[in-house]
Amino acid sequence: MITDLDIRQANTRIRISRERKHLLKELEFKTIEFLCPRIPKFITPDILTIIGILGSLIVAFGLIYAVYDPYALIISVFGFALQWFGDSLDGRIAYYRNTPRKWYGWVLDINADWISISLIGLGFYFYLPQYKFLAFIFALTYGGSMILSLLRYKVNNQYIIDKGILGPTEMRIIICLVLLTEVLSGNVILPFMLIGSLIMIVMNVIESISVIKAGDLRDIDEKNATIKSEQS
Repeated sequence: MITDLDIRQANTRIRISRERKHLLKELEFKTIEFLCPRIPKFITPDILTIIGILGSLIVAFGLIYAVYDPYALIISVFGFALQWFGDSLDGRIAYYRNTPRKWYGWVLDINADWISISLIGLGFYFYLPQYKFLAFIFALTYGGSMILSLLRYKVNNQYIIDKGILGPTEMRIIICLVLLTEVLSGNVILPFMLIGSLIMIVMNVIESISVIKAGDLRDIDEKNATIKSEQS
């Protein structure tokens, strides 16, 4: 029998599993805490990862089919919701059930994220046939942000995926609002991707400088520690 104490401890494990700073973190945490005990036992973290990738595939399908029917973008909105469900809950359900596999899950999560962004980028590639370079820049900048997160994790053991107050959840919501606006009025995805890509490039440059400085400070600290060790 699961007690209230068990639930509180499980929710604590969920909250400390990853440092988050994004705007909707409390609402997202409460939603995850609500969903975790209601997910059937047979749905494993790996199955949730597959569900997340399936959501990304649906996003891509909606974008590609929207070339012929703009209302198909609503399918992509559903895909983003499904992708959030799988991507946000795969690791959290493992912590809730107290069965985390830190490194296995981390490697799987990074690969799933890259597959997802590649699928979504492919969808935009077909939806904007005259501006295919924007889909390339979109995937490139997002991939760059992933690499920077991994570099920061290597340098100072901080794995942060949020960009200030914006995290993957906020980005999904913004993109979904853009897609719905595109259905109603059209001609908003192109400027959104252009402006969004430029913002991501600037943010990646700023983050790159920050990580390089952190790496330099770590080199200095390790060098001083070595000198101190040799002198003692």
